[in-house]
Amino acid sequence: MPVLLYRVDERLIHGQVVIGWGHELRPDRYVVVDDAIADSEWEQELYRLGAGSAEVSFETAADAIDALEGYGADPVRTIVLTRDLATMRRLAESGGMVGRTVNVGGLHHAPGRTKVLTYVHLSPDEIEDLQHILDAGARVQARDLPDAPKVDLARELGLAEVTEDA
Repeated sequence: MPVLLYRVDERLIHGQVVIGWGHELRPDRYVVVDDAIADSEWEQELYRLGAGSAEVSFETAADAIDALEGYGADPVRTIVLTRDLATMRRLAESGGMVGRTVNVGGLHHAPGRTKVLTYVHLSPDEIEDLQHILDAGARVQARDLPDAPKVDLARELGLAEVTEDA
């Protein structure tokens, strides 16, 4: 089964992901794509504790890029998580996410960021990352929980989406 959800959330595995999205999508595996956490056993253990009975794997961005096609062909129900848009941009630019939707679910207030939604604050560099994700053929939407309204971030931010007619 293809990847159920590509999500950008600074908190990675936490209540909204495990309870909200997990209850809705019933994943068997979470793939956390983060270069630093892929090297940190103690952080990995903390995230595993929050994931319930689901398998959790930790990948560098380079390893996840190599594995994207396999996740799509694998029968294991998978949610792919990154903590930032720059990492999701790397995945999208690899070509493995054409036609897929990136869910932006939790990028919170920080210096240099402007509020877009209550749960999405973006810097100019992050808006540029979103444009590159769109340019790579993926869609971007914001939704913190599965039952919340979908927000088309491209439209909200005035970004250009790639169309098949172009």
